[in-house]
Amino acid sequence: MTTTSVKDKSVNRRSFLRRGGAIAGGAAASTLLAAPAVNAQSPLVLKMQTSWPASDIWQTMAQQYVDRVQAMSGDRIQIDLLPAGAVVGAFQVMDGVSDGVIDIAHSVSAYWYGKNKAASLFGTGPVFGGDPNNMLSWFYAGGGRELYRELTQDQMGLNVVGLMAFPMPAQPFGWFKEPISGVEDINGMKYRTVGLAADLLQSMGMSVAQLPGGEIVPAMERGVIDAFEFNNPSSDLRFGAQDVAKNYYMGSYHQAAEAFEFLFNRDVMEDLEPDLRAILEHGVEAVSTYNTAFALDNYSADLLKLRDESGVTIHKTPEGILQAQLEAWSEMITQLEQDEMIKKIMDSQRDWVKRTVYYELMDKPDYALAYDHFFPGELKL
Repeated sequence: MTTTSVKDKSVNRRSFLRRGGAIAGGAAASTLLAAPAVNAQSPLVLKMQTSWPASDIWQTMAQQYVDRVQAMSGDRIQIDLLPAGAVVGAFQVMDGVSDGVIDIAHSVSAYWYGKNKAASLFGTGPVFGGDPNNMLSWFYAGGGRELYRELTQDQMGLNVVGLMAFPMPAQPFGWFKEPISGVEDINGMKYRTVGLAADLLQSMGMSVAQLPGGEIVPAMERGVIDAFEFNNPSSDLRFGAQDVAKNYYMGSYHQAAEAFEFLFNRDVMEDLEPDLRAILEHGVEAVSTYNTAFALDNYSADLLKLRDESGVTIHKTPEGILQAQLEAWSEMITQLEQDEMIKKIMDSQRDWVKRTVYYELMDKPDYALAYDHFFPGELKL
């Protein structure tokens, strides 16, 4: 018996659609004198799944990518956008794309860190001093994209093309039932995070569980975890974080330079006409700008809702915890660099950060000073 893999079926379906569209177009041309000209080419329909619940703000941000691709392609590409779990689990989208079960995924690289810890370096790795914009710039201009390709395709044999978008604001340290003031207060806590941040905080005395976003608040309610972080005020508000904890700690080094990961099945991309592939790829760059503006608007408004309407106390993460995170990163780097690929990636990141962040920090004025001048009393650090 001859069997056909899901991936082969997926590629054959797309090839058929493309050839079918050309044939249909030719048929339309042959009857040009008998009827008005029409565009009879069938659209290419791609299946895209995210790692987010349907209600999360990140699902909306994924839809913003879909809208741009469909508009730029004149609807020659149509994308069926699905939430986490529709086809594969939130943490399984890398396998889903590589195997051809889904064509595109919208996720973060830390979610497949269990396959290879180097995955986490593309968003949830050591913070050498660069912010999320700097990390995303490294991906596109500092060699990160080629290192990602080498890791996923050459070393791991995954059938994917990956791109990054939307430099996420540094993630809050998260939600705690009681105020914390130092490392001693978090020792022994059961805490949710993902990627290398899990290793980091475990080394600082926390017991870490890696859970998809939709499972966090139920786990908190059942006592499976004592504290958690996900990513941002808007997602946290929609999850109902304010119903299970009232102390929200902002600013942390555990995940301070992350971005969305767009995963494409490699066969799909190589089968596309050059202009359609360009639209899928450059659509990632286009939506990155809009996602950034959209997030700034929503995250800031929702932080105030948490404070003013839900009685949440907003804190800055204690300096002692931040310093302990940096020291823990330093110790972890020594262990991580025993892996040749991880060392290669981190060497590239350090070289980039050392040069570019020197420029950024020397050039950047003290924005907090200016803010406090025009809005005195707003910052209560």
